[in-house]
Order: sequence, then structure tokens, then C-alpha cells
Amino acid sequence: MVLLSAKSCFQPFCYDGFQEESSSYSFSSDLLPSLGAKINQSIKLRKSIISPYNPRYRAWQMFLVLLVIYSAWICPFELAFLRYLPAKLFWVENILNSFFAIDIILTFFVAYLDRKSYLLIDDPKRIAARYLSSWFIFDILSTAPFQAISLLFKGSVNDLGFKILNMLRLWRLRRVSSLFSRLEKDIRFNYFWTRCTKLILVTLFAVHCAACFNYLIADRYPNPRRTWIGSVISNFRSENLWTRYVIAMYWSITTLTTTGYGDLHAENSREMLFDIFYMLFNLGLTAYLIGNMTNLVVHGTSRTRNFRDTIQAASEFAARNQLPHRIKDQMLSHICLRFKTEGLKQQETLNDLPKGIHSSIAYCLFFPILQQVRLFHGVSFNFLYQLVTEMQAEYFPPREDVILQNEASTDLYILVSGAVDLISNIGGTEQVYERLAAGEVFGEIGVLCCMPQPFTARTIELSQILRLSSTTLMNMIQENTEDGNTIRNNLLQKMKLDQRSSTRGDEHGPRVHDEWLEKENRSLSSQYQDYKVQEPTGVSMETRDIPCTPQNHQVANIHRTNTVTEIKQERFQQPMHDTQTTNKRVVIHMLSRKSRSSREQIGKLINLPGSLEELFKIASQKFTHYQPTKVVNQDNAEIDDITIVRDGDHLFLLEL
Repeated sequence: MVLLSAKSCFQPFCYDGFQEESSSYSFSSDLLPSLGAKINQSIKLRKSIISPYNPRYRAWQMFLVLLVIYSAWICPFELAFLRYLPAKLFWVENILNSFFAIDIILTFFVAYLDRKSYLLIDDPKRIAARYLSSWFIFDILSTAPFQAISLLFKGSVNDLGFKILNMLRLWRLRRVSSLFSRLEKDIRFNYFWTRCTKLILVTLFAVHCAACFNYLIADRYPNPRRTWIGSVISNFRSENLWTRYVIAMYWSITTLTTTGYGDLHAENSREMLFDIFYMLFNLGLTAYLIGNMTNLVVHGTSRTRNFRDTIQAASEFAARNQLPHRIKDQMLSHICLRFKTEGLKQQETLNDLPKGIHSSIAYCLFFPILQQVRLFHGVSFNFLYQLVTEMQAEYFPPREDVILQNEASTDLYILVSGAVDLISNIGGTEQVYERLAAGEVFGEIGVLCCMPQPFTARTIELSQILRLSSTTLMNMIQENTEDGNTIRNNLLQKMKLDQRSSTRGDEHGPRVHDEWLEKENRSLSSQYQDYKVQEPTGVSMETRDIPCTPQNHQVANIHRTNTVTEIKQERFQQPMHDTQTTNKRVVIHMLSRKSRSSREQIGKLINLPGSLEELFKIASQKFTHYQPTKVVNQDNAEIDDITIVRDGDHLFLLEL
């Protein structure tokens, strides 16, 4: 039971960074994968070589860190307070040294990370050469049993020179520094408390060393009464070890904190020199501590301070410009929501990643949502995949206007979570036309019809919404005409269902819809007056023309601009075709050697008939006073077979 508890306690220290498929990813050693290869931890090393990221090796390193902490405390303590080392402590020291000696041997079999190629090197010769040319000498000196060696020369272990050499064991502290460097980058540990723990340990170690060194000076001084501790306790050597250590620590802490009670002070030149250097060291240590603590505190409060400043600026802006109370509330609600969700940083994280990873994440997060959207039912996988990479997720607080009625159509929105009301403002009165739930889309009428937004979209609760630029959507539809036709048909079906449900719904539903259509008819009738639908004798419904040029062909592929009063039934409808027509639509242009007006140069969007003769007949009706006899495509290639014409092509008719 105890072993299991210890294992669970130290397990976070034995693994670095993130774990995935039993592989640990370390960021403390600047580990990078090779191009086209897997992460280094998954590479198989030679049989006798140990990976530096092996969990067992990490556990061994953690065990050595605990021994280093003990060595860092006992080493200055032995130098100052223990003239004669007890036998038990002597054997403990040698046992500890044996563990570090084993680690020296083990290092010759541990792979290392090459700084140039960022690959793990498992060649034993290269590992040995690297270790021998770097830290091997220092590890040997810090592990050498100088106390046992001193017995061979003096016969005792109280020689000061060998004790000073024993201070080389402090070289092992680099292991503790590496540990904290790794923990600070590990998101499983709180950075604030990890940093504070490191600062506290640094301070305690400095205070401990200063206390030991100052006592060593007093203990080795010829006249014990002329020392900082002898002036207070004349026979201080006879005091027990604990009392002497506490007095030394008391002096060190009062000096570090610049309290200076005056009860313990330097009595000779040696102590004065040491105090001078210690106080100069304290200046740097204090600056280091204050700087780090200030940085930690400021980092934790900067977000709150910036939030308060932003709220204050927004409130002053609303008051200065006398904005309505509703708009002011929406501003402040949006700022508050942005502050609460700032920790998510979804879009910022995606934008900072390479395009491939960005696309993979977007596919994982948004693709299932797009598949549920009724507007995109039946479209190809490639089309959805292109759309999903362009989606941007945003949060909106309750009662915030996402889009406004009659504003320009710039984006299409997909509701992921929450609820949105579609509101129509008629005669200054707001009426709810429809309430949308998760998985529904809004703003599509304005985007796909290239018209102002017919409704105001207002959130009811906290909502997460995907936003797609209308320019991006229209470009994709232009490149994928079949998917564009599918989207058009889905939108038409949705409008028919909305019309039926509104007639069966509350009394305001149909009136809102009909008044909106009537208003659009009045506002747009003059704009399309010159291009009304004409149906000459003998021309079927499917050959009705719309003004179209190559520049606005993108819009023509989405809808057919008839009279606005027929929006509900004909704007997105692809009529039934007879046996003489195809499912293709083309734009015809008339070219002639005769002079022609600018109106005749405008293209006519028609449904492609079944033969060239019918095409010439339709063209002669569309362009009066002309009798075309030849047709070419945009590349000036003559067309003699109507079946090779593609949907959306521009055809140029010639009169010879």
C-alpha cells in the first residue's frame, strides 16, 4: 500500500510534458522530431542504450534529486559544525556517494539529444566521448570520498582541507535546477506555486550556507571571545549542536532581511569582511526575489486590470456618444464574455499552428456540426472539408445582436450551442419570426441571395457560433457548381417549409413574412425595371433571361433574379425541364459585325436547349434583329455539338 502511494505521488515527476500512446513528450530539452519522422521517444534505440525519457530512468533521476537535497544541506553543516564526523554519518555519506557513482556509470549507456539534428544519439562511442568531454570530471570530483581518503593521510576526518574539497558535492545541485526547469514547463503543475517553491528553496539554501560559513569563521578564530557568537555566549562550543545552529540561522536571517537588531554583530576583521560580502550578495538575492515575485503577482492581476480598464473605456464611450442603454449593455456583456473565455483562446491557438494541423483540428471540431446543417445536406465531402477549414468559432452573450436587419450580408452563421431569435422590425415594432436551436444556420438568405439581411439575429442565451465569410462561401460555390445547386435546392426547401409553418403558426408569422416580401418588392422593383422577365411567344418558362455578365456570373449560379414578388417560389427554384432542354444553364452573348448597343452586349442567362438549332432560335428571340449561325466558347473554339457545353459556360454567338 505504501509503495503504491509513493508511486502515485512521484508518477507526475517521472513523466515529462504530455503523454500520448505511452510516449512522453518533453519540452525541457528542446526536443524536436525530424522531418518526416515520428517523435524521438518512439524511436527504437540499441538494446544496451537507455532512453533519457524512459519512465524508470526518470524515477531514478528523481530519487537522486532527493539525495542531492540532503547533500546540499549536510555539506555546509559538516564543514562548520562537525569537527569530528560520527561513524554512522560517515557510512551514510559513503552509501550516498555510491548511488552517484552508479549514476556516472549509467550515464555512459544513456542516449542524448543532438543539438544540431535534434535526434537521439544511441552510439556508445559518441555517448562516451560526449560525457567525457563535458561533465564527467565534475561528477567524479563531486562523488569522490574525500573523507575516506583523508583517513589514509591523517588518520582522522577533521582535516579542514578535505572538508573544503567535500564541498564539491554542491555540484550536484544542477540536478535540482534541471528539475525545476522541467516542472515550470509542465502544465500539470501550477506555475505560480512551482516558481514560489523554487524561490523559497533558493532563499533557505542561501541563509543556511551563510549561517554555516559565519559560524565556521567564529569557530576557527584564535580568540573565541572576539567573535560574533562568543561576545554573547563566551563558551559557545560547549552548547549543544541545535542551539548553535539556531543562533547562526537567526543571525543569517536578520542580516538577509536587513532587520539588524544589533545583538549579534561582527567582532573581528574576518567577520566584517564576510558580512560585507554577504550583504552585497543579499542585495542581488533580494532584487532577484522581489523581481520574480512582482512578475508573478503582476502576471496574475494584469488580466483583471486590463478588463477593468476596458470596461471603463467602453462605459465612457457609451456615455460620451449618448448610446442607447440596450447597445451599452450589449457592449459590456460582450467584453465580460470575452474576459471569461479568454483562457480558451481557441482561434488564437488555431491561427498560430501550421495549416495542416489547423485543418485537422478544424475537421475534428466542426465537421460533425456541418454534417448536421440542413443547408449542406447532400453536398460532397470535399466541399464540406473546404468549408470547415474556414470556420471561426465565436462566443456571444445573451441578448446580443449577431446581425442586424437590412445590413450588408458579409457572413453566414451556424449555431453550435445556445439559442437565437430571428426578429423582424416592421413599423418600429419588433416581432419574433423564428427561434433557432443548435445545429441551425442563419444569415444564409442575405448571403446566397446577395441582398440585405431580412432579419435581426439576437441571442437568447450564451451561444457558441461558427462564422463563415460570404466571400469564401461564394468562391467555393463558384468552383463547385453541383454543390452550389444542392445548396440552392436546400435553401428553397427550407423557405417552403418556413412558409408552411408560418401559415400554421401564430398570427404574426405570415404577416411578418409577407410584409417583408412586399417591402423588398417595392425597394427592388425600380432597380430591376429594365430587366424584367420577358416571355416571347414560343419561348418556354425555362428560357427567361436575367442580366448577367462574366463579373456577376458567380451570383447567377446561385439564384435567378426574377420579380421580387416571386422570391418564395422562383428565386432559387430550378424549373421543371421538358424533353428539349437540359439541366445546364449558360450565358449567351451576341457578337456581330454590325454595330450593337450596350444593352445587346449584356449576357443572357438561359437553360441550355437540346440542340444548336434551338439555341440559335432562342438567341434570335433574345437578341432581336440578329440571326446567329455559329457559336464559340470563351476560348474562341467553335462548338458543333451541344452536349459538350458545360454548366455555367459563356457562349458567344456569331452572325456571319
